[in-house]
Amino acid sequence: MVVELPYGRTPLRVDLGSRDVEVVCAAERPPPPPIDQLLDEALATAQVSLASGARVTVIISDPTRAEPRAAFLAALARRFPGVSWTVAVATGTHGPCDVTALGLAASPFGDAVPASLVAPIVNHDGHASRDLIELGTTGYGTRVRVHRCVVEADLVVLTGCIRPHYFAGFGAGAKAIFPGLGEATAIRFNHRLKTAAGSRAGIVDGNPCREDLEEAVRLVPTPKLLVNGVTAPDGQVHAVVAGDLERAFRAGCDLARPWFTVRARPAAVVIASDALPVTGSLYQASKIAAAVAPWVEPGGVLVVAAECGDGVGPLETVNEAILRIGILPRLPAGARIVLVSGLPKGVVDQTLVEYGADVVSSIGPTNRVVVVPRASQLLCEPWT
Repeated sequence: MVVELPYGRTPLRVDLGSRDVEVVCAAERPPPPPIDQLLDEALATAQVSLASGARVTVIISDPTRAEPRAAFLAALARRFPGVSWTVAVATGTHGPCDVTALGLAASPFGDAVPASLVAPIVNHDGHASRDLIELGTTGYGTRVRVHRCVVEADLVVLTGCIRPHYFAGFGAGAKAIFPGLGEATAIRFNHRLKTAAGSRAGIVDGNPCREDLEEAVRLVPTPKLLVNGVTAPDGQVHAVVAGDLERAFRAGCDLARPWFTVRARPAAVVIASDALPVTGSLYQASKIAAAVAPWVEPGGVLVVAAECGDGVGPLETVNEAILRIGILPRLPAGARIVLVSGLPKGVVDQTLVEYGADVVSSIGPTNRVVVVPRASQLLCEPWT
């Protein structure tokens, strides 16, 4: 049997021969309505009024997330004409990004908003103390420092797309502000909670990591409006939620959860991949391993197929803050991760995963194989 895996710039075709292969994909959904329609309908329900000239900071995700940023901004311009805009890029611990990769026009709002009403894009740097304002400490001990553009505004709009996140439950929601515009050191303190039992994909309430970041964002005194797309495993936005930060977010998670949930019987060999930008680096591709860990048998092999065209990422962060405390403990006893990528063996050998020259040689003669082409987009549950 030949399977085609999303991998990087081009797919990866793998001939698994006569093995017993189970390919796990989420159920297809009907084509969604146009994104502009979904956004306008959701924003019409948001009970927010702004005076002309009000200062609005709208937060968008950095290029590591595939999101309709231009559509978000255009819809907000239609809903709130005449206000003064600041667009901030939620980079978290990633550091300043290449703004040309955001998919925006030369002006973030194109011709919809006069240039005089748009401040320069805030390309957040969580590693620098400048522009950070201290707001307090959460009950978990996380020091909350965020970019001043969140505090010095009349309204903060948090955009993003709700999809599974391996330790925050789902992405988006409060994450746009913290960790998105937070201090890197404080973010990593929050991320230590990924080791807690409830810090898992699909879990929102009872998730210590999510509870901590939402408490952090409650310390921000500025009024907030959530505008989140709800994606399906096909990567498209099938719904939009808008309104109160926590209530609207949970409504979106309730929509998304059944779309992403899949079940399979655990196997000795699991092959998993995903599409860009997830497979752009090992830093991002680690999400693939976290998602499918419940399907790996003790002593088994998890092959992650990811081109990693952007490299490993910060090596110490990937090894210690992600793999050692966030990924490897999720695997059963004796299981191992093999990375099939475009990276040289010498580079992979510096990480906590094993080098694989190709998929077939990495799995050996095992008969039954579970293949998960869009792994990080799924909530993987074992059959019981």
